[in-house]
Amino acid sequence: MSVAIIDYGSGNLRSAAKSLERAAAEVGGGPVRVTDDPAVVRAADRVVLPGVGAFGDCRAGLHALPGMVAALVDFVETRQRPFLGICVGMQLMASRGLEHGSHAGFGWIPGDVVALAPAPDPARDPGVALKVPHMGWNQLQIEAADHALLAGLPRPSYVYFVHSYHLRPADPRHLLASVDYGGLVTAVVGRDNLAGTQFHPEKSQAVGLRFLSNFLRWCP
Repeated sequence: MSVAIIDYGSGNLRSAAKSLERAAAEVGGGPVRVTDDPAVVRAADRVVLPGVGAFGDCRAGLHALPGMVAALVDFVETRQRPFLGICVGMQLMASRGLEHGSHAGFGWIPGDVVALAPAPDPARDPGVALKVPHMGWNQLQIEAADHALLAGLPRPSYVYFVHSYHLRPADPRHLLASVDYGGLVTAVVGRDNLAGTQFHPEKSQAVGLRFLSNFLRWCP
């Protein structure tokens, strides 16, 4: 069971690779490769798309790799193999991103990537808004407790975020988990063979490792 992590110049690839290698060791998985080669992506059993930065920049970086978008579409849509997007990698699954203009996404999870606009936190000061970007730990609210990717997560589960935008899915069934940050913020989306996390599983310690292990075991 091989895993390809796509290297397109965006994302904390070293941390993601090390976390997936540890998860693979726990579940008896195969090699984890960081790659910018579409042929490696086509041959993989699972693909992970990380991403850090602005939606448009990440989209441009991915499209700059010859043959990579076609390989991804073949992997996800034609062969329907397990795919995980992390942070902006998850946002690219949306219909469009509205950060510094409007940019088309893959459309795999219909919806828009919109700016966080948290309401003031009355527990602190009703006149002071929560900070953006949303940085730090937050408690998952599980919307789809029966989904295989969320199996065995401790209650409560805390995960690590660094972001200013989030994917607002058009279909509520695609929202698997959320957090409260001055209102509902998307944490995990998914459908069929697709999943995405706004949080960083590679920085989320035991909870993140369990999530990645679930992804490696997942047989959608």
